[in-house]
Amino acid sequence: MENSLEQKIVLITGASRGIGKAIAIQMSKSGFRVGIHFNTNRSAAVRTLNDLVGDGHALFPADLLIPAQVDSLMENVLMVFGKLDVLVNNAGIYILHPPKTTSPERWDRLWQDTIQINLTAPARLSYLAARSMKMGDGGRIVNITSRGAFRGEPNCPSYGASKAGLNSYGQSLAQAFADDNILVYTVAPGFVETDMAAELLKSPQGDDIRSQSPLNRVATPDEIADVVNYLATAAPAYMTGAILDVNGASYLRS
Repeated sequence: MENSLEQKIVLITGASRGIGKAIAIQMSKSGFRVGIHFNTNRSAAVRTLNDLVGDGHALFPADLLIPAQVDSLMENVLMVFGKLDVLVNNAGIYILHPPKTTSPERWDRLWQDTIQINLTAPARLSYLAARSMKMGDGGRIVNITSRGAFRGEPNCPSYGASKAGLNSYGQSLAQAFADDNILVYTVAPGFVETDMAAELLKSPQGDDIRSQSPLNRVATPDEIADVVNYLATAAPAYMTGAILDVNGASYLRS
């Protein structure tokens, strides 16, 4: 594969569908060569690849539950592309485990898995990406978190905790790497119309969820992708460390 050092490179985790796919398509339209990370759903990742604009994109399988594969993911991206300009930490899981009713065994397993995928893996990838970006002209890291980091997730507390941790971690990196021209931004969406949320949105709770926003709907993946693309391409450096709420005014903080 030919590598043009003039063309920007982005790695998007969890890019086979949903928000990640929308981000991949949007960033390919912006001229990026896109690294599409996926875990097991290769067919969906291939469909995403086929929907991208331009050439030179690539697929990167990795199980983020396994630390060695997290490291291998970054190694493979740098080997294929030669550099990395933007990292988008999008992959995440949300598995219900209400603290009042969940068994200790299930609690421990889901807590550990959620923290690993939603916090530890993106923290490691960000660390590795920043070390690589530091050797060049800098770069940008965009983390996808959640309004749940602020409002709480009573039925999935590990999700809220992991996203709050990623908010804080991103701000720490923004301070640590600013003098290396590495900028770090965070997007905190509310509910988004994805496969992960589809069953819940179709349930009797769906109308209640939509009514949380005065727009009376949830976000589309494209709306989140537009914000991510802006942060990856045009957001001013002085915004580094910012956490952008994209939740349709369903949760307001000041």
